[in-house]
Amino acid sequence: MDTMHAVRGHQRGGPDQLVYEVAPRPVPGPGEVLVAVRSASITSGELGWDATWTDSFDGSGSPRVPIVPAKEVSGQVAQLGPAVTGLSVGDDVFGLIPFTRDGAAAEFTAVPADVLAVKPAELDHDGAAALTLAGLTAWQGLVHHGGLTAGQRVLVHGGAGGVGSFAVQVAAALGASVTATASAADAEFVRALGAEHVVDYAGERFEDQVKGIDLVFDTVGGDSQTRSWQVLRPGGVLVSIVAPPDTSRAGGTRGAFFVVEPNRTDLTELARLFETGTLTPRIDRVVPLKDAARAYAALEAEHRRGKVVLRVS
Repeated sequence: MDTMHAVRGHQRGGPDQLVYEVAPRPVPGPGEVLVAVRSASITSGELGWDATWTDSFDGSGSPRVPIVPAKEVSGQVAQLGPAVTGLSVGDDVFGLIPFTRDGAAAEFTAVPADVLAVKPAELDHDGAAALTLAGLTAWQGLVHHGGLTAGQRVLVHGGAGGVGSFAVQVAAALGASVTATASAADAEFVRALGAEHVVDYAGERFEDQVKGIDLVFDTVGGDSQTRSWQVLRPGGVLVSIVAPPDTSRAGGTRGAFFVVEPNRTDLTELARLFETGTLTPRIDRVVPLKDAARAYAALEAEHRRGKVVLRVS
């Protein structure tokens, strides 16, 4: 059996359970392609998801250990499984791997072909990996769940973070007027992303600074989410990726909670924004694959701007 280097967890837990080791190289099944991974991006909290360790989102399914983490991939098609159309060996691709499958912290990963998109030629693999989960989350939250249209007013909580930095850019690219919450140290960074107004969450109360918001995009949760109802206009929407909003406070507004989904069409829209110069992946750091455990630990302990990427080759 062919082998590869991979980062795997043999029992459920945090970064301390991850081991860089030799593992079997996957074989693509029907409708799948084998991707030679060049870069993989990682997400805060990923090692706590039930879907990372089992074959279900709620943990009721069977364990899948040993697992390979990192659901955000960019690489090159190395082999086609049966019945694959639309992709060829040698294509540079990127995408979000379904959460109940092994991820991309490995030299190779088998991925359903229909969740992969062709990588823009001018976007390197690190940037493409950083674009997938956070970019799809921003796009789906703003467009599919928030119904964003040009000219609307958007408030993004956590504008300097992995998802928030994309939400600011996507909203601005689609013609919205964007306000974001961030630390004072991150204010200029968030303005450079496209925010017209940045509220220092440590020194100011955002509800004292903004009113009449059409769409709140919440990446923070907790008290920030609860207070967000105050700034929405009648008919506005609070979209959260953290927890379902308490709609008993909604009044004439509405709330939405969602989990991002792999989607080739949405990836193609993000690629178009990149190609027009209105969307740029923001990378906090790039680390070697063998240091993945330390990278996951840093996600939980350190402040960052943008995404953390594993360089596989």
